[in-house]
Amino acid sequence: MSLVTTLTYALPHRYLSSLARRLAYSQNPRTRRWLIDTVVRKFGVDLSEAANADPASYASFNAFFTRALREGARVPDPDPRTLLMPADGHISQCGPIEAGRIFQAKGQSFTVAELLGDAADAAPFLDGSFATVYLSPRDYHRVHMPWTGTLRETVHVPGRLFSVGTAAVAKVPRLFARNERLVCHFDTDFGPMVQVMVGALLVSGVETVWSGEEIPAYGDRIQRKDYRGQGITLQRFEEMARFNYGSTVVVLLPRGVAELDPSLRPESPVRLGQALARRTTG
Repeated sequence: MSLVTTLTYALPHRYLSSLARRLAYSQNPRTRRWLIDTVVRKFGVDLSEAANADPASYASFNAFFTRALREGARVPDPDPRTLLMPADGHISQCGPIEAGRIFQAKGQSFTVAELLGDAADAAPFLDGSFATVYLSPRDYHRVHMPWTGTLRETVHVPGRLFSVGTAAVAKVPRLFARNERLVCHFDTDFGPMVQVMVGALLVSGVETVWSGEEIPAYGDRIQRKDYRGQGITLQRFEEMARFNYGSTVVVLLPRGVAELDPSLRPESPVRLGQALARRTTG
């Protein structure tokens, strides 16, 4: 076992993530400035795209990290048949779901049922398509809607908090199906669509626009929330949720409704609003 793999398993994930959470929400001026300045310098954060470009004005590191973009910094693909990239970042993997399995890295895959935490929920996607988008610390950390959808249900699946960096993805089997995650089910005009917000090492929380903080508010059991009848409809390109540190979002589409954009390749950089897929029906 390599050193990277050994450390990945051995690190106290919960403790480190809890510590990161306390630091992220600290309003101590010295702590806040140090964290923000370090991330801007180390990762090359482009604050010219932010609605508030002054790093000293943020009340906490988390407020800085979940910053809004200035108007016009991202625009949706003009083709109305295009499903949009939900976030800035880079493609970890994308492609068809084959025999109910999602490709993670060379020699690594996991089932849709494992990812969603339920075999019945997985059924519409067993031969569909997926895109896994990694958000690095330098990226904009709000996740938006690829297509207009009405929220049906969320499923909080407890799990580990492995790093979702490239080295860990290559070494840890079924990583995205083992980390803590929030599965968001939407009904659209083409059928079901899922966005999975995957937690990770140092990710101190996930917040949704309809419910606020979702992770780590729950315990150790799978918990479902039924939103049917509440009329929570989010429009194409509208904000859906945000990570309180870098992580990964996985988009699942059923078979035959859209074709992934042919320009998408593993490790290719992507921006919110560019083409994710194009409708082939409807």
